[in-house]
Amino acid sequence: MAVQSVEAPADVREQALPGYAVAAIREDGRWRCTRLDPDALVDLDTAITELRALRSTGAVLGLLDVDDEFFVLLRPGPGGVALMVSDAVAALDYDVAADVLDLLRVELPPEDDAIDAPPWPEGDLGILADLGLPADELEVLAGEVELYPDEQLAAIGRRCGFAEALAEVVDAR
Repeated sequence: MAVQSVEAPADVREQALPGYAVAAIREDGRWRCTRLDPDALVDLDTAITELRALRSTGAVLGLLDVDDEFFVLLRPGPGGVALMVSDAVAALDYDVAADVLDLLRVELPPEDDAIDAPPWPEGDLGILADLGLPADELEVLAGEVELYPDEQLAAIGRRCGFAEALAEVVDAR
């Protein structure tokens, strides 16, 4: 499901969070990765804007490892942007996760219920299906609570074919 970007309020940006924001771009059958602005970890609109600026004839995918707590996948397209957050409960504590749910028009259960709930992914689980990672496998990977988000994103990179390019960018930070 593609959704449209919304302008982030000026007060959304806070101090940079640990983690990384990377774009994976596939052109002519080859993947390359590039770092996104660290503000993408706290401001979803920054990530969307940067990804749209990377115009490509192939796939463009955003990968956000936010504070070693959860990850976000973004994939811009002509009709908007497809989004997936690995842990919807993170929206209680992180603006970028709340922004994902807002764009998806998904509401969290009451805070008392959500805090005790196990993490669950939300959004377009088929976001990578055409790149080799079916929705059911992405759901299982997102639910692996023993893995940190960077490990989950590395597994996604391996499955889709951009693991080496991702590792080069992440290791260089």
